[in-house]
Amino acid sequence: MPIRTIIEPFRIKSVEPLHWTTREERGRSLRMAYYNLFLLPADEVLIDLLTDSGTGAMSTHQWAAIMEGDESYAGSKSFDRFRNSVQGIFGYRHVIPTHQGRAAERILFNVMCKKGDVVPNNTHFDTTRANVEFVGAEALDLPVAEGKQPSFVHPFKGNMDVAALEEVIGRVGRGRVPLVMLTITNNSGGGQPVSMENMQAVSAVCRRNGIPLYFDACRFAENAYFIKLREQGYESKTPKAIAQEMFQLGDGCTMSAKKDGLANIGGFLCTNDDVIAQQEKNLLILTEGYPTYGGLAGRDLEAIAVGVEEVLEEDYLHYRIVSTGYLGTHISDAGVPIVQPPGGHAIYLDARAFLPHIPTEQFPGVALAAELYLEGGIRSVEIGSLMFGAAAKMDLVRLAIPRRVYTQSHIDYVIEVILEVWKRRERILGMRLTYEAPFLRHFTARLEPLPTTDKSVESQFPRGLEG
Repeated sequence: MPIRTIIEPFRIKSVEPLHWTTREERGRSLRMAYYNLFLLPADEVLIDLLTDSGTGAMSTHQWAAIMEGDESYAGSKSFDRFRNSVQGIFGYRHVIPTHQGRAAERILFNVMCKKGDVVPNNTHFDTTRANVEFVGAEALDLPVAEGKQPSFVHPFKGNMDVAALEEVIGRVGRGRVPLVMLTITNNSGGGQPVSMENMQAVSAVCRRNGIPLYFDACRFAENAYFIKLREQGYESKTPKAIAQEMFQLGDGCTMSAKKDGLANIGGFLCTNDDVIAQQEKNLLILTEGYPTYGGLAGRDLEAIAVGVEEVLEEDYLHYRIVSTGYLGTHISDAGVPIVQPPGGHAIYLDARAFLPHIPTEQFPGVALAAELYLEGGIRSVEIGSLMFGAAAKMDLVRLAIPRRVYTQSHIDYVIEVILEVWKRRERILGMRLTYEAPFLRHFTARLEPLPTTDKSVESQFPRGLEG
């Protein structure tokens, strides 16, 4: 008889207490945070699913490696271990450490892009888009049609539209496309994987046109495992072998080691281009640090060196994917609309379908995220009209699950809260902006519920601030 119960493939050696709050306290916290969950104090959150970036738990091997950290300013032994570990998987000639993924993005686009350029991607995430646009280039999303339909079930909804990529290159000219990117997995598209077949097709287009292909590799291990599970011919291959094959198709990558590096801080930028690498290292020295530490402590380099190997272990990946799917399946079976099929690192609620009475200009994703916090102290993040403005194709609420942090009973609690909110979804109010920043506005935006004459609804989200 097969064992059906999901168990964590680890034992717990240290625990951190959670802080329970009342509904009244959460309502007050929401008002003080201007209904932006980024502005909440962390100790007022019960289950924090805002992001899986840097929020994971490190292993005993990572903590042991930290004690080996060489804090030499230049030529650190920890850098050698870090570089060797990264090259063993990614295979690129130059490995440049950075303090996190967006620093790698900033350096990459500052070196390779100029005003008027176009950077195609299956779907840019928020910091990627912002760094492209900051240098005056256009961040162009080219997801496949299936990826734009939340409820549609397809094994690789993260794929890039290859025909659209060829059309863009032909229309704007190769000279205006300094690089093409593939985000694996496709975060803004619901954490959906990209198939090896699609990567090969995109790589072929890039090779024919002499355009470098870069990966946003934050969740490379999860993408590799989805290929093993879903793509013919990869069933017997290890996740590491699949990852190595993926990266052979490209010319470099950016990486936030706070995701599939299983670390709390750090990232890197890779390239095979010697000239580009030198330019990137020059900018790194100016803004991040010397190329053998790149803004990181030696102990962080050690933790990443171990983490990028551990993340490819099949027991861990099986648990990760099954546990996330468990959350998605349970709420979707009850009628809750989500991006299908469930992704690897998160479940994405389809806020437009969840709250059809709230138009996109009233930020249905923000309203739903606020309600989840009010109901059960769960912090999530909106990926939609607030985050991307007019570029948003969907309004989603992402429930990103930190790695090796929450147990199955925590996931069961999240399910209960979502289903409670689902029962009274018609009473949820839309939102309006009261403040926005010029870039990445979702991090610091201030909002408030729209007025209503329904006093029972008004009591859910009282207006105004209390001292």
